[in-house]
Amino acid sequence: MVHDLSAVAGHSIEGNPRPGRGRESALVRLGGATGAGQWFKVSVMYRSSIVSILALAAFVSSGCDPHAAADLSAPDGTTPLVVATRNSATTWYLDQDKQPTGPEHDLMEAFAREQGWEVEWRLLDSTAEVLDALKSGQVHLAAAGLTHLPGRDAQLAPGLVHSQVVQQVVCHREDRPLPRKPADLADVDLRVTADSSYVEMLEAMAATQPTITFHADDRGSTEVLLTQVALHEQECTVADSNIVRVLRRHWPHLEVAMDIGPGQQTGWYAPKSQARIAQQSRDWHESEAGQRAFERMQERYYDYIGKFDFVDLRALNRRLDERLPRYQDEFVEAAEQTGMPADLLAAMAYQESHWDPRAVSPTGVRGLMMLTRSTAESLGVENRLDPVESIRGGARYLADRHERLPADIPEPDRTYLALASYNIGRAHLLDARKLARELGKNPDSWADMREVLPLKADKRYYPQTKYGYARGYEPVHYVQRIRNYRDVIGPAFD
Repeated sequence: MVHDLSAVAGHSIEGNPRPGRGRESALVRLGGATGAGQWFKVSVMYRSSIVSILALAAFVSSGCDPHAAADLSAPDGTTPLVVATRNSATTWYLDQDKQPTGPEHDLMEAFAREQGWEVEWRLLDSTAEVLDALKSGQVHLAAAGLTHLPGRDAQLAPGLVHSQVVQQVVCHREDRPLPRKPADLADVDLRVTADSSYVEMLEAMAATQPTITFHADDRGSTEVLLTQVALHEQECTVADSNIVRVLRRHWPHLEVAMDIGPGQQTGWYAPKSQARIAQQSRDWHESEAGQRAFERMQERYYDYIGKFDFVDLRALNRRLDERLPRYQDEFVEAAEQTGMPADLLAAMAYQESHWDPRAVSPTGVRGLMMLTRSTAESLGVENRLDPVESIRGGARYLADRHERLPADIPEPDRTYLALASYNIGRAHLLDARKLARELGKNPDSWADMREVLPLKADKRYYPQTKYGYARGYEPVHYVQRIRNYRDVIGPAFD
């Protein structure tokens, strides 16, 4: 449950994001109940961007006041668990189907299900408002990427811990020289989110390095400040390493100048009056169900993000403008014909050929979707170098791989297995699924199959399989890269 995201009367969005990209900055007025409103500069960075802005606007207009005192009843079968969060890629956002998702969302929903509760989400637009909602007892829990700090622990009840992060100074890679040690920050225009753990860290550093100065921004979120750095509107900021890891794929010119301070834990908090729920969350996290939920969250949102490759991501972002528009309508048409998502097909095509319709490999596969001759013939593709034929043929082939898998395999695992089949061949995938069963793994789980598939290249295992040796590590790499590319490409299809 979340506050109505469709009722956004009284709010307006101005700006002119690049057509099809949805990645530029815009001005958003949050009118509130009075209609007077304030203007905020935000940036559109990932597929949920515009609806995320509307979600924020809807919350402001809903009349929720995080400063008001409250005495919440304990959640049960009829009373929901009220949870504060922020709208961001590492907490809670709406996917392309306008469905709530995100790391914090998935963990919280799993926790609530285990207790037999429904979740009522409260979307707040800053860390300060989340903390105010906790201190005033407006919510049972906050799942908003909050760092566990001694000062917060004294005022609030710590819930489960789900991540280990380090704070990082982030600047634009072209602004050389970058600050590489604390003393270098004396000459940097540094802006961070107000009431954040970054403020506490910088204040501690300034106690021994008095030349360090910074501005605490009570309007911009960490994601917005990172975007401003990427657009050369702000010199540097500080962000948690998990946030930087996700956003650098969209803004490859962001560079980590240095880590500051030791590693820290992030997780949930509850008001002191809800200490029992905080303890329940910690107990659940240690349980088998909690560990499974945590592993699913990690696999879905973080594990596939590989080592940052500036050259690759810079090229992708450039080709989003230069090449994708030529074929975008064809990806959409192929999606309508096959049921395979358009952004997934575009990400596949980028992995296969970098959207070069005349691409040819040494093994003879060619075209935008890099089809083999035999596959093309089976699909009725007469000219593999024709981008329209290639896209439609590749989409039909992926849909066939998907259809041949058991219908009860949950998504997104079924799609990842279909991609692996597209890459390595259905026969070798069937071998790997059989091997997974023999090893006590789940053949319907991509998290398990990405461990088993490489064994098709291991002489201890492949001789016992029906179809023998295969470079089983390749489909694992293939799926990982497509997932990364899809995250960046997705906004073009929103």
